[in-house]
Amino acid sequence: MAKTVSILNQKGGVGKTTTAVNLAAAIGARGKKVLLADIDPQGNSTSGFGVNKREIKISSYEILIGEAKASEAVIHTEFEGVDLIPANMNLAGAELEIIDMKKRESILKKALAEVWENYDYIFLDCPPSLGLITLNALTASDTFLVPIQCEYYALEGLSQLMSTARKIKQMYNPYLDIEGVLLTMYDGRLNLTQQVVTEVKRFFPKKVYSTTIPRNVRLSEAPSFGQPVIYFDKNSKGALAYTALCDEFLSQQK
Repeated sequence: MAKTVSILNQKGGVGKTTTAVNLAAAIGARGKKVLLADIDPQGNSTSGFGVNKREIKISSYEILIGEAKASEAVIHTEFEGVDLIPANMNLAGAELEIIDMKKRESILKKALAEVWENYDYIFLDCPPSLGLITLNALTASDTFLVPIQCEYYALEGLSQLMSTARKIKQMYNPYLDIEGVLLTMYDGRLNLTQQVVTEVKRFFPKKVYSTTIPRNVRLSEAPSFGQPVIYFDKNSKGALAYTALCDEFLSQQK
């Protein structure tokens, strides 16, 4: 049965989708079967794998509102080992549509149960908010991975995220745990970066990945070509960093 990992941070622009796409691709390239479910209305993971959002017939929106099964939404990407449940802008209205449903927090968990046996890992690219969709993701997940930007406001809102995770653990998902914290947009030459690293390690003892993700032009360019960076430029700093993260992630799995 697949291990399910939410990738989330309610602060936007921290490398959440970049991590979802590139970690999924790197693990797929290691011979594992991976499903990436895009549950962010912006649909950037979808376009990051070269899928045209305008051509999607069944998306995560239809799954959440109960109009389709997870298996009906799955797209087999051209990248080794990776399947995708795509998203488009319809998802933006999903929270209003499910707010009055029974067991609204478990809709995604129930839907993904149908495909659990098909994969080694399921990653959920969450929206940059702590609304009903993120609640569904954390209820469905074994763990959650938090990308944190090495910037001044890095820890802003993280206490709220952890408080939300604790409540979900108490009320809906007693097995939920933090997978790890990933430092993104890392520049070791800056004093500010070192200050952020120290603060993050104090906030999350023993949970911060030793791998860091640097600022990298090729990493920024890859999504516009619809490719994970390990396929776009496998020798770039961004590709090497996500390959190292993949190996560190896999080495920690029991």
